[in-house]
Amino acid sequence: MRYRLTFLFLVLSCAAMAQFPAKGLQLRWEVVENGYQGKAQTLSTFTLVNRTKQAFPAGGWTIYFNFIRFVTPGEVAPGIVAGHVNGDLFRFTPSAGFGGLKPGDSVKLNIVSSAWVTHFTDAPTGPYIVWDTDPAKGQSIADFAVVPSSSDKQLRRTASETKVQTSPEDVYRRNEALRLLPASELPKILPTPASVVESGATVVLDPKEGIMYEPEFRAEADYLALLMGNVFGKPVLTAQGTTGKAAVRLMKDASIKGKEAYRLETDQQGVRIFAGTSTGIFYGIQSLRQLLPLTAKGTATLPAVLVKDEPRFAFRSFSLDVARNFHSKAQVLRMLDVMSVYKVNTLHLHMSDDEGWRVEIAGLPELTQVGGRRGHTLDEMECIQPSYGSGPDVNNATGTGWYSRADYIEILRYANARHIKVVPEVEMPGHGRAAIKAMDARSAKLTKAGDPNANEYRLSDPEDKSQYRSVQEWKDNVMNPALPSTYKFIEKVTAELAAMHREAGVPLDIIHMGGDETPGGVWEKSPACQKLLAESAELNNVDDLWIYFYDKVAQIVNKQGMQLYGWEEAGMRRTKRDGQGLMIVNPVFGNRNFQVDVWNNVMGGGMEDLSYRLANGGYKVVLSGVANYYFDMAYARDYDEPGFYWGGYVDIDKPFYFIPLDLYKNAKEDDAGNPLPASTFVGKDRLTEYGASNIVGIQSALWSETVKSPQRVEYMVLPKLLGMAERAWAPDPSWTQDLGQYNEAWNKFANVVGQREIPRLATLNGGYNYRIPTAGVKNDNGKVLTNVQLPGLIVRYTTDGKEPSAKSPAWSGPIDAKGTLRFRVFDQTGRGGRTVTVQY
Repeated sequence: MRYRLTFLFLVLSCAAMAQFPAKGLQLRWEVVENGYQGKAQTLSTFTLVNRTKQAFPAGGWTIYFNFIRFVTPGEVAPGIVAGHVNGDLFRFTPSAGFGGLKPGDSVKLNIVSSAWVTHFTDAPTGPYIVWDTDPAKGQSIADFAVVPSSSDKQLRRTASETKVQTSPEDVYRRNEALRLLPASELPKILPTPASVVESGATVVLDPKEGIMYEPEFRAEADYLALLMGNVFGKPVLTAQGTTGKAAVRLMKDASIKGKEAYRLETDQQGVRIFAGTSTGIFYGIQSLRQLLPLTAKGTATLPAVLVKDEPRFAFRSFSLDVARNFHSKAQVLRMLDVMSVYKVNTLHLHMSDDEGWRVEIAGLPELTQVGGRRGHTLDEMECIQPSYGSGPDVNNATGTGWYSRADYIEILRYANARHIKVVPEVEMPGHGRAAIKAMDARSAKLTKAGDPNANEYRLSDPEDKSQYRSVQEWKDNVMNPALPSTYKFIEKVTAELAAMHREAGVPLDIIHMGGDETPGGVWEKSPACQKLLAESAELNNVDDLWIYFYDKVAQIVNKQGMQLYGWEEAGMRRTKRDGQGLMIVNPVFGNRNFQVDVWNNVMGGGMEDLSYRLANGGYKVVLSGVANYYFDMAYARDYDEPGFYWGGYVDIDKPFYFIPLDLYKNAKEDDAGNPLPASTFVGKDRLTEYGASNIVGIQSALWSETVKSPQRVEYMVLPKLLGMAERAWAPDPSWTQDLGQYNEAWNKFANVVGQREIPRLATLNGGYNYRIPTAGVKNDNGKVLTNVQLPGLIVRYTTDGKEPSAKSPAWSGPIDAKGTLRFRVFDQTGRGGRTVTVQY
């Protein structure tokens, strides 16, 4: 009888599971306390509510969610246990102690997670439920919300921390040195040219006179014709030749040697752009663009100038992560357009990572069909697991997506027309999980079909029992360096990428091969690796496999005529000192034209001098420091600002005040936004003359863990990109020798951005979603003062508690400090930023 009752209970439970609607569940999450128990950890709570008229079952279900903080496994409520799946995917499962939820009942799930949660983008995302009756299918819990944090204990990082958020008063103090300048006093061209001479005269440009060009500059002439057509609202004709009447002439000058150098002359004879190359002509056009009005009727009046220009650094890059969350081809093209305006000449396309593979590779369809799709899965044979809230359905906009071969070739050609080089990145050996799982799926499929070459491109050793956890909590994301199939995969992928570049007419001469964040513990229990170590006289331990791996990668890349490029760790090696592990510059690749991005300059983190150590050691270094150029870092220490902040807060001033060859000199704050002590850089390596010759450029980067829409891409990048473009192109400014001049230079730059470049971005391609800064607000003896980071933008306010609109009063002087006051900054088109509220 007991067995019959048990069977009946199981039948009834299964029926309840099958009938219970996921849309009847409500889930809320909120921070309880950062610095919980005096440690670097957070206590937070999920509240699960049954909003249906039927009981939520006691068992037979699992709730999954993504969270960028590691959740301590264990019981989180009576009978409910939290566990880690992999990466940022966690789950709640019921045990015998859970009795289910009656209609209207709720249960609180108290979790402890690592570090802290101080911005809304830190919160868990993408919860979904899976029933045991249908374990291959997940259902999103659509009624999910994050309760905003507001109290100090929710917003601080640790219990002892006194600075909680950036206040309106903090913003006001930062803006105090800024003042509105007359438009006539502003520099005419951004980024700043090497030399500009103004005569004081003006020039009338009549588009009816058209554009004349030398034969090799036809494409640039067509580009300029479209640009001028947008300004004047009518077609502009072009004609080959250099004599005769023309509004603009594009002319060859062999005496101008630099590939990107040009000379721009505007005088009574018209406008002439001279260069030795089409690239120089293109950059001359971009400078002319900045002299033109945004719109004009009939003719336009320009200042008479003589500009002689070329960039300080040849490598001026923007890196876009399309792997963590996918960004469409259309969005990439929009970013290429804005890059070209500001003379940023390289798009580093981070196309693969643990969470996605985003470019079609002929002959390896699984890379995109498995590695390019995310969704709930039992075995990752058809897709990889959800990450960053992509949810259970593979048809999602952020986790699933890739560029077809035709798409990628179109991106290459579009970039080339704007004189931008696309550098693809194949992340390895760490951050390789999407590729690893795709090749595992390929191997399983072909093995089942009896194919003897099923393991031809396999990246993992199935007998590897090594235990590790990456920074992003992955347990199986590192390619195996002992497998010949790993190198066959690399050869195949690089060859196919090179073929697409050739078809696009832009041969691939440099390729990024990753090297980032490979965790300790990898390969230690891999039979394949142990066999390789035993058979090699040169390899002594698993740390030596790093050099072995990148030497093989370098040979593959160099054989195809490409320069090897990687993250800083690719130029480092693990060793020990006094029994403690540490990373040192690897001398093996220093003389092999190996280029590295150096990202680790977290201020106060101890590695501020790494870029200089690598450059002094012979590596070609791209300054890509998180503290100044990671645009996924939040603009400010503010719960409502999206983005990460582990490397500090990055506003437009951070890329602007960076001094490439002496980064210590003007570094101002640590990763928490606190002033840097003078002792921070004591004992740090300085750049030698030889090292300075190896600094080849500057790169900004947008990592996409928290970036899930085109609007968020543009918000995080703009206007920060303008600060990076200025520092990468412009000559070393005089204020780097006398920091007393900095405030004046910053004021001019902020005015240029606020008065001229924000309006340009508002009209370019229908308008970009650049960030409009928040207002600074100060109570000065009972009177309220306000200011703005970008002079030219308008602060509007209300005193009745309502949201300020474009029709609200513009602040023009002190107002009485009483009641609830709300301030909001607007651009010249009437688009507003985020409102700040003060109570007096």
